[in-house]
Amino acid sequence: MHKARTMTTHETSNRKRTRQNRRNRDSAGTQKSEPAPSPVWPGVLGGAFKPLSEPDVQRIHRAALQILETTGMSEAPGFVVERIVAKGGKLTDQGRLVFPKTLVEDAIAGFRRDIILHGQRSGHELDLSGARTYMGSGGAAPSLVDFHTGQYRDATLRDLYDAARIVDTLDNVHFFSRSVVARDMPTLLDLDVNTAYACLAGTQKHVSVSASLGENVGSIADMCFTIAGDSRTFLAEPFLSININHVVPPMRFACDACAVMEQAAVLGIPFHVNSLGQSGASSPASLAGSIVQSVVETLAGMVFTWLVNPKCQAVFGPRPLVTDLRTGAMTGGCGEQAVAMAGAAQMAQYYGLPNSCIAGATDSKLPDAQSGYEKALTVSLAAHAGCNMITQAAGMQASLMGCALESYVIDNDMLGAILRSVRGIEVDEATLAEEVISEVVHGEGHFLGSPDTYARMHTDYLYPEVADRRSVADWLDAGAPDIRETARAKTDEILTRHFPDHLSREIDHRLRSNFDIHLPPEAMTGQAKA
Repeated sequence: MHKARTMTTHETSNRKRTRQNRRNRDSAGTQKSEPAPSPVWPGVLGGAFKPLSEPDVQRIHRAALQILETTGMSEAPGFVVERIVAKGGKLTDQGRLVFPKTLVEDAIAGFRRDIILHGQRSGHELDLSGARTYMGSGGAAPSLVDFHTGQYRDATLRDLYDAARIVDTLDNVHFFSRSVVARDMPTLLDLDVNTAYACLAGTQKHVSVSASLGENVGSIADMCFTIAGDSRTFLAEPFLSININHVVPPMRFACDACAVMEQAAVLGIPFHVNSLGQSGASSPASLAGSIVQSVVETLAGMVFTWLVNPKCQAVFGPRPLVTDLRTGAMTGGCGEQAVAMAGAAQMAQYYGLPNSCIAGATDSKLPDAQSGYEKALTVSLAAHAGCNMITQAAGMQASLMGCALESYVIDNDMLGAILRSVRGIEVDEATLAEEVISEVVHGEGHFLGSPDTYARMHTDYLYPEVADRRSVADWLDAGAPDIRETARAKTDEILTRHFPDHLSREIDHRLRSNFDIHLPPEAMTGQAKA
């Protein structure tokens, strides 16, 4: 079993692999699709930004162990209590489940650190070791900004499918986590099964979904096994994981979510152990205290699942959220949110655990300037802190209450720029460019025609797809469009032309025969009316 102290070995391996990435763009299984490396790639190494000092990290860790051992968690289901008590835990007279420090430390040492999430086709692997960083969607918003009217409305299953197939085309969005809740589903089982189907049919990238009840996990698993061919093939290269918010902050277990977590651990499906306390509301107002509680709650869930299955693939997801203390509402785009989530990512790096976080949860209702600066700030800090999976990084609006399809297209540009900043600056004999400088100053006097400039044009520099870099005159001649207009046109093009076909007709027929699928086939071929 890997232990937390092997982090240095992981990071050394990461640096070696990153150098190879720059040569052949083969990081974490990505395809060698270009003869030269790209300016950015999935899994670019973060971890340079550290908002917490090393003593701060140690103090947060010690505080988390102390709180687990003395305060513990309330409302623990019997099946959770049984596992923890059998390993030395206790249920206090107040009904709180406390965790012995030695158990937590043993679990931290024993958690898996070799998690690789896959897509349905090769080239979309997410290697969650070290500080590799991947961008994804997410949010589970109840509403969507209607692409045609610009008005907010209830989200549907088809909206979810459309969001997935947009993400399927975007280079800088590496995985698809459910972004909207299909509010047209009649039952929780219909919701869970059809959410999994719409996501898996909409993109070949890795998919993360949720399960409402423990008994629904088996249906999601059966769907994945059908697509993969059998359970062994899926479990060897899992293309779906389950998001689980297993606590109701502060410090209370959620029974149904714990049952989902247990079933995922038993079946071997990767899952995300998430805690989402809001500072000043359901977690302490101090950012350090909010991080401590988030770490406590997340570790409590992970210790339980480690006891269920020591080989389970659990992703560490402490997600301290921030409250606007004037209103009590969540605020996803502020500086406090950015630094708190980066601090949580730093704690994950301290433990050496595969991890995920939330960033990009702008408070703006539309993809405007506020949306841009809030998303860029929060996602940048999370990426530079080395968070493995940054969810909600694209597409979301209104503090995760809404989704706008054109936002995915805009945010794809933003994410590319952020990834380029995370890549940083390589300094070696070639990049110092002493010979290039000498040749140019003794020659043409500018670098535009230099072979070195031409060679680095597409390896060192990233160019946006919808952001406008034209001159004012050219922009005016084009009708003076803003970025939303350009993005809507791009989104409309994707929705009109891109219908993924990675699910064969035979597999789709089997899925529709075995499950009550509500997404009509014509919606997947462009024949259905919007």
